Amino acid sequence: MASISTSDISKLREETGAGVMECKKALEEAEGDFQKAKEIIFQRGSVLATKRAERKTGAGVLSSYIHNERIGVLVEVRCETDFVAKNEVFRQLARELAMQIASMNPENVEELLSQPYIKDESLKVSDLINQVIAKTGENIRVERFCRFEI
Repeated sequence: MASISTSDISKLREETGAGVMECKKALEEAEGDFQKAKEIIFQRGSVLATKRAERKTGAGVLSSYIHNERIGVLVEVRCETDFVAKNEVFRQLARELAMQIASMNPENVEELLSQPYIKDESLKVSDLINQVIAKTGENIRVERFCRFEI
């Protein structure tokens, strides 16, 4: 078995937002391979997101973004509790989604979720949301949005 250092665990935790034990287990399973451990954590996050998909989302935020005073977006992003709604990771996701909508002009939520993420085209928007679901442990859903352009 490969030697796993605390610095590797810390680095993996910082990049993924997963818990310490989750990072340690992923590194052990990946036999010390950092990239493979990262993939394991994201796969587990997708499984977690699927399990949580049916949970009610009664809290959330409205986030806005205005680009060059010509494009404006308002997006409603829901989560399960006010605790997560106040979390900076969740709020950052809402801002990123507003920028995505301003940039890519999806017609509806389904189209938004299937788009490549503008800051990392190797991810879909749904993958970005699943990563935050894995970090927060709550179901997250884009409820609706509106986009205006002059």
